[in-house]
Amino acid sequence: MNNQENCWRQLQNKKRIVIKVGSSTLTHKNTGNLNYEKLEKLVRAITNVKNSGKEVILVSSGAVAVGRETLKIGTKPKSMPEKQACAAIGQCKLMMNYYKLFSEYGKTASQVLMTKYNINHSKSYSNLKNAFLELLKYDSIPIVNENDAIATDEIEFGENDTLAALVSAIVDADLLIMLTDTDGLYTDDPFQNVNAKLIDIVEEERENLINIAKKTSDSDVGSGGMYTKVVAANLLKPLGIDMVITSGKNPDIINKITNGENKGTLFISKKEITTDIREYLVSQIGGEK
Repeated sequence: MNNQENCWRQLQNKKRIVIKVGSSTLTHKNTGNLNYEKLEKLVRAITNVKNSGKEVILVSSGAVAVGRETLKIGTKPKSMPEKQACAAIGQCKLMMNYYKLFSEYGKTASQVLMTKYNINHSKSYSNLKNAFLELLKYDSIPIVNENDAIATDEIEFGENDTLAALVSAIVDADLLIMLTDTDGLYTDDPFQNVNAKLIDIVEEERENLINIAKKTSDSDVGSGGMYTKVVAANLLKPLGIDMVITSGKNPDIINKITNGENKGTLFISKKEITTDIREYLVSQIGGEK
């Protein structure tokens, strides 16, 4: 077994896992409407991971997209009030589906909504961390999203890649799995360049990856792209939290990764920061210490 294979094999030892799923993974590409078949497959895959003895936190986009579907708004909201209305309506419907599906598999879902305020203020940060740990203690699956219904420019994250990284840091996760619309990070945009090659493992040098990563999303419903995922991986590197970017086309890939299979791009971390985690996170999101 070579070193790269061994790095992937080590993932089967990860116990606390954060999974991030984007809107483009949960919705139909042509309509932006919720893909219920994909949602059920995701819930089933997460349930299997839970049944193997691991803890799972799900960071899920999709509220605004579901709100668009419910309100019959054809395009992505352009104003903050329109986005907030879509989020408020869509979050209820999205959580209703998650709770129902997880219940059918004997699992209890819980909802956690966040903004930058929860990171910037020490008491709120402490309360948030304690809430996560208590939910995990009771074997619940916390489902996290940005609180878009009340978020403003000053306190919003803007996309859930950063949110997923922050959640991973707060709960001291072992691994973050990002489900996206490509198989991982490529040397170029695979939608435009057929000769682009998948990057298997990223260890030390990462500066050039920012130039490789694209700042745009292939989807009308998503708010991030490969750029924000690379930034998230860089945020987690000194915290000792590994990250995988992989395809969300078949959610069962989660089980393959947690069993140590090579499925995507693995970012290897090296723990350097052990104290003042909140202060480090505040510095990364540009908040007040």
